[in-house]
Amino acid sequence: MGSVSKVYFSRTITPEQVVKMYETLGKKLEGKVAVKVHSGEDGNQNFLRPEFFKPMVEYVNGTVVECNTAYDGERNYTDKHTKLIRKHGWNDFFVVDLMDAEGPDMELPIAHPNHLKSDIVGKNLANYDSMLVLSHFKGHPMGGYGGALKQLSIGCASTAGKVNIHSAGKYVKAEEQGIVWGDLPPQDAFLESMAEAASAVVDYFKGNMVFINVMKNLSVDCDCCAIAEDPCMADVGILASTDPIAIDRACMDLIYKSEDPGRDHFLERVQRQNGEHTIDAAAAIGFGVKEYELINV
Repeated sequence: MGSVSKVYFSRTITPEQVVKMYETLGKKLEGKVAVKVHSGEDGNQNFLRPEFFKPMVEYVNGTVVECNTAYDGERNYTDKHTKLIRKHGWNDFFVVDLMDAEGPDMELPIAHPNHLKSDIVGKNLANYDSMLVLSHFKGHPMGGYGGALKQLSIGCASTAGKVNIHSAGKYVKAEEQGIVWGDLPPQDAFLESMAEAASAVVDYFKGNMVFINVMKNLSVDCDCCAIAEDPCMADVGILASTDPIAIDRACMDLIYKSEDPGRDHFLERVQRQNGEHTIDAAAAIGFGVKEYELINV
């Protein structure tokens, strides 16, 4: 990874513009392409619908991938999650692979482990040659914000993997998902664990990845929240890069530079959770850089 990464930016937010941003990046994803999305918790009003991503998924002939969660809701067990994916319309357009629908999980090595011994992901990740990470950039109750790094870490982790990350390696079994919420580690340990897990997925795909962040429906809450605040800021745009660290840093910088009246509310959530520490921790591991050139499209 160079010392400065290219991040492309467009203020136009349409399904067609997502495809244009991918084309502008000039990085063709080869082989069987996994397309990581957030399928949305039941009741959430802010997640990006399958219709929005349809042209992009079709353009790369990709398979939409998701994993089960580790909190109470409609997505923590395969049967419930499968029903909700259908309810939200993903199956109307795509083949959807719930990567940890049935075990055993797959463990990815972490090159620079601190908190985690390994990254536990859905075993079906092994079926793919490359990955397109489509992230809805927004706030997050625990991580402060959610973007490419969260999609790589929490997003690609199985239920056991999510327990592993949220507990900073203390718990590593899916059945411990109830325990972890009453025994959380210090916040920075969790954020650093996200960075470690993200690094494992990036290393696994050996550069065969593209990241697109859509700054739309900017709520302080994640798409994982059944009851989420409505967006507090106007839509900003679409960003594309081959560097997950640079693209998240660029999104945060666009928030800081914004004159939107809701900006401070958004930043309060990020800063309260020390969310930018994930970016710093990821850059310290070195699978990307925080320095970027923002190129307007």
